[in-house]
Amino acid sequence: MTPKLRLTLFMPLVLLASCDDDSRQYTLYRNSALDANMRLHVASFDSADGESYNSENCQIAAGLFVTQPGVTVRYWCEKGKFRK
Repeated sequence: MTPKLRLTLFMPLVLLASCDDDSRQYTLYRNSALDANMRLHVASFDSADGESYNSENCQIAAGLFVTQPGVTVRYWCEKGKFRK
């Protein structure tokens, strides 16, 4: 098998394996001041530096939002991609 053919056959498999891998992703949410059950997307953390890096940055961001004067909504992080 030629190198070009090998690359042509195996590259799609590599790309598919990397798609939709949310094992390292974290999403920052907040609720609404009008509806405590509402989930609003604030930010996504998907650095190639890994799960713990993304989790830590999400938690830091949540903490920074909460400590702003006048903030009455709740912020939280969840592992994975944004979900409604």
